[in-house]
Amino acid sequence: MTPSVPFLRPQRAARRRLVAMLSAAVLLASCLAARAQSGPNPGPNPAALPDAPQSQSQSQAQAQSQDAITIRNTPRNILHDQLAIWTSPARLRVHDLKWLAPLAVATGISIATDHRAMTDVVSHDPSFNQANVNASNAMIGGFIAAPVALYGFGHFRADDHAREAGILSGEALIDGVGVEEGMKLIFWRERPALDSAHGKFFQSGAGIDSSFPSSHSVLAWATASAIATEYPSLWTQTLVYSGATAISLTRVMGQEHFPTDVLVGAAAGWLVGRYVVHHHRHALATR
Repeated sequence: MTPSVPFLRPQRAARRRLVAMLSAAVLLASCLAARAQSGPNPGPNPAALPDAPQSQSQSQAQAQSQDAITIRNTPRNILHDQLAIWTSPARLRVHDLKWLAPLAVATGISIATDHRAMTDVVSHDPSFNQANVNASNAMIGGFIAAPVALYGFGHFRADDHAREAGILSGEALIDGVGVEEGMKLIFWRERPALDSAHGKFFQSGAGIDSSFPSSHSVLAWATASAIATEYPSLWTQTLVYSGATAISLTRVMGQEHFPTDVLVGAAAGWLVGRYVVHHHRHALATR
């Protein structure tokens, strides 16, 4: 042990505390966005004449058309989703501590134990690791295909609910991509295969394919959450959440991600999926 080690320990501890707080803030932002409400309904056109009530009807019809859950409206909705998610820290309130406190604690504990988990707990057998990587890749393919399958079923069977679920789960999936890529560019965490699985943050060498959070986890949980919110039956929730959990676990077992990466990814994805569905329900209900 070199004499410089005692001086490095406080720096490492400070870095871990900073990462825990930043991780919690990003996740809480998603949580707050999940509760974000749309703005007040637009009033009548101020240029309309007092004796022309049809203008108000036309305005309401236009608003309803903009809020309709359609493929055409999805790109605009995704832009609005991303704005709500990334600006939600500005809406933090004291009562949000009920989310922030446990989230910060869980993230901090997980980061502190990541190195030991990947070196002493998870197997380093290459065949075992590769089998888990293959399994996670196969399963995430099913989650990516699920929105398309739901929409296709709804379209050809004239099932409006299935069509809506397909569009919204697809929107949640794309929103999840935006969230996880943004977080990767913020935290720049090294993968477990680098530097003896120390999982250092803010390393530019990590590139856009950095470890934190797990893309597979974010995408799987975003899709699962949207589908489970649309179809809240026990068997549906059990099916989609079990699949998302399996994807998260296999990413760790494959030595592709640290436990913290999949924990944060799962939480972020779950919150994004719920936000997408509840936001659209609120928008339609207020028209």
